[in-house]
Amino acid sequence: MIDLFAGCGGLSKGFENAHFTPVFVNEINNDAIETYLRNRHHELGGEKFAENTALRCNDAHELQGARLSQLMADLSTMREIDFRFDTASAKTGGGSTLDILAGGPPCQGYSGIGIRRSYAVDRQEIPSNLLYKRMAEIIRRIRPRIFLFENVRGLLNAKWTSHGGESIWSDVKAEFRKIPGYEIRWSLVYAKDYGVPQNRPRVLLVGIRNDILAACSTLDPTADMEDAVACGFLPAGKPSTFPDLCDLLDDLVDPNVAQTLRSGQFPSGTFETTSYPTPPQTAIQRHLRAAPPWDDKRRVPLTDQVYSKHKLTIARKFDHMLTSGGDIPEQYRTRKFAQRVLQARWCTREPNITATSLPDDYVHYCQPRILTVREWARLQLFPDWYHFAGKRTTGGLRRAGNPLKGNFEREVPKYTQIGNAVPVGLAENVGHHLRALLDEALGER
Repeated sequence: MIDLFAGCGGLSKGFENAHFTPVFVNEINNDAIETYLRNRHHELGGEKFAENTALRCNDAHELQGARLSQLMADLSTMREIDFRFDTASAKTGGGSTLDILAGGPPCQGYSGIGIRRSYAVDRQEIPSNLLYKRMAEIIRRIRPRIFLFENVRGLLNAKWTSHGGESIWSDVKAEFRKIPGYEIRWSLVYAKDYGVPQNRPRVLLVGIRNDILAACSTLDPTADMEDAVACGFLPAGKPSTFPDLCDLLDDLVDPNVAQTLRSGQFPSGTFETTSYPTPPQTAIQRHLRAAPPWDDKRRVPLTDQVYSKHKLTIARKFDHMLTSGGDIPEQYRTRKFAQRVLQARWCTREPNITATSLPDDYVHYCQPRILTVREWARLQLFPDWYHFAGKRTTGGLRRAGNPLKGNFEREVPKYTQIGNAVPVGLAENVGHHLRALLDEALGER
């Protein structure tokens, strides 16, 4: 697979769980690409993937012309990839043996939160909002067997200008449908239906090359002209497969932390827990604490379990919320946003949360604090061995930029990297489904 706009690698991790191998990655943020590479340990062509600068780039605009031709030449020399153009599919416009090209162009300009932070600049003026065209151009040149475009639900209703205008989603679909030799379908899916403890709606658009489509008995593009699930392009969800938060996070709860928060007497330096307080108690805890696939003997150390040193007033506010079912007393209310207490168990309800770039959106279900980076990562089903590079958090213009002044640069600290990621569990389900289609089409079942 090739992963464009990969962020910290949630989509790639899910596809790796489904037995795909990343062969090229693109990500413009230095911290996010460092996170991505830090967690990839496979080799290609006798060299470690993470150390081969030819197999990555920062700006997607680099991947054209001579640079793209060189990438294709490099891939064709690696026996593990067997990259070549398949002349047998010439009737459908030709195609390569690359299985998957996936990408989720930056979504700040499409999401409700992102546009509130864009200072009312028209979306057509934000360069990242046009990156879907760059992705389409790369697909036209490489011609993978399947491509996957991912983005936020806000894209479906977004307009190009602040006063309305043309639909962005219509233009996005039209751009991908102009690529010859592919059938395109899309669906709005919810991560909670794919084993993820979040609601987290996502738009997934899938393009399947005509020769692959013709060879798959389970695909029926006549079932619906839009719905990817109905046509078999995407897997159907399985409701109620998500874990309760206590089953996901209880083994990370250090009882000493609550006492420290309530006293306000913090240790000098970093306030953190460096070893697991308890052994794993549930299947999901055992799964996320398992050693990485390249080393099944090593124990995984606990990392990124670092706590915010909340003021006493904040800890008291959180304690009141914990005991009152989430009510915030008048003296603690602000105009900033409405924090919510997480529920230990969903009970008869489904997950109604979405991990964002803001860790202070939620209060831990049994301690007067916000979640740690490691807990935030578990909400996305990243394994505990997955390490994140960069700052823990940041804020203001450093995170949002200022499009009115032409400042589109954003810091992407650990919380933001995780919040921006495709949930690993969702990506894994999609990866297994697409893997099954490819296995049938290529006669590998």
